[in-house]
Amino acid sequence: MLREKIMKKLPFTLLLVCWIISTPAYAGDLGLVDLLTNQLGVTKDQAAGGAGSIFKLAKDNLGDKDFGTIAEAVPGIDGMMDAAPKAEKSSSALGSVSSMLGGSKSKLGKTAALAGSFDKLGLGTDMVGKFVPIVTDYVKEKGGKVAMDLLKSAL
Repeated sequence: MLREKIMKKLPFTLLLVCWIISTPAYAGDLGLVDLLTNQLGVTKDQAAGGAGSIFKLAKDNLGDKDFGTIAEAVPGIDGMMDAAPKAEKSSSALGSVSSMLGGSKSKLGKTAALAGSFDKLGLGTDMVGKFVPIVTDYVKEKGGKVAMDLLKSAL
């Protein structure tokens, strides 16, 4: 009788174990990834990579302490940043123009960097403007106004 109970539950248990093992590394924060996926109709990889690109830009433009405030608010942030496309040094016209306007710290330079990352994810540049408010609102919800203000200042 005990053997029959175990045999009935075995397929479900195996299925559960397989699902857990196959869950992507960035799924530590399914809240933000799912939020982006549901609201914008993007894939989980695009959602994680887009959010990760935003967080990488923030990390590049903030000190460790300030970025730490954001990182504490977002579970799985490292996995999302790992999902972001790798930045490339570019000599494109947009990159040149942004350097003349103040280098990578200028708003144009930051937007160009995000647009390049989003393009690599198969997302249009218009998606940057759709991702940013969702990500900043999420950070505010999880970490408060200070964390959100830090993120906005880095973007």
